[in-house]
Amino acid sequence: LTITGSALRPRSVKEKGEIANALRREVWPLIEQGTVKPIVYRTFPLADAAAAHRLMESSEHVGKIVLVS
Repeated sequence: LTITGSALRPRSVKEKGEIANALRREVWPLIEQGTVKPIVYRTFPLADAAAAHRLMESSEHVGKIVLVS
């Protein structure tokens, strides 16, 4: 199993747009169908954003950290 990631910051606006369009076309339908589901590790109220950030920095989580209002 290999998990990879990518940063968009160094990419051009055109490349970011192409990536967004491909994501919308190829991945979003899988999310809508429930074939692919994000793993939510924990949710935090927006007021606890600092605690959520500390958790993210600790790298002790597996999955998404979600802020809710």
